[in-house]
Amino acid sequence: MRIKILITALIMTAISANAQLRDITLPEPTPGNGASLYEALRDRHSARDFKDTKPLDDQQLSNLLWSAAGINRKSEMKRTNPTALNTQEIDLYVFTKDGVYLYDFESNRLLPKAEGDHRSLVAGTKEFSQDYVLDAPISIVMVAELSRFGEQATGNERFKLMAAADAGYVSENINLFCSANGLVTVPRATMDSAGIARLLGLPSTAMPLLNNPVGRK
Repeated sequence: MRIKILITALIMTAISANAQLRDITLPEPTPGNGASLYEALRDRHSARDFKDTKPLDDQQLSNLLWSAAGINRKSEMKRTNPTALNTQEIDLYVFTKDGVYLYDFESNRLLPKAEGDHRSLVAGTKEFSQDYVLDAPISIVMVAELSRFGEQATGNERFKLMAAADAGYVSENINLFCSANGLVTVPRATMDSAGIARLLGLPSTAMPLLNNPVGRK
């Protein structure tokens, strides 16, 4: 009997290990056949209807995240999104039905941070939630790590405003990419920021600021 129990436990452990999230190496971003900047600006709009819940493929995800905040000048390790003092303080967390990942812009990988579907934290709080977010296959949460501004940022509200502006640039990159590539999104500030911080183990210097649920038209 004990042997059977031991075998069962080993099998369950193996299954659990196989189910754990792993790093995802994304393909190199490619220019694709998206619309022109003029067309993207002309057609850009906020969408809250995500009828097609099919996940984005890895190439779409790579192109999207690179456009949002990827490396566009490798020799200088500078990014598509401007940041105050080049602090690069905006981190991107990708929420999916399977888990939450941190976008590693240097290696173009997704690093697992939490298993399971936590998109409800992006949708909102118990007091106020926008459930259409749950229909979007992914949501990208922009988190500002204020410690990258250095000690000068301690107690200085100006740096929080700078970080908020920097998050806005990332969000607009997402908006324009979606408009140009047949995807839909909406920039949002509503979310359970405290819940997200607890889930991801964020330090007190990290601020979830904005999010963009993304899906197909």
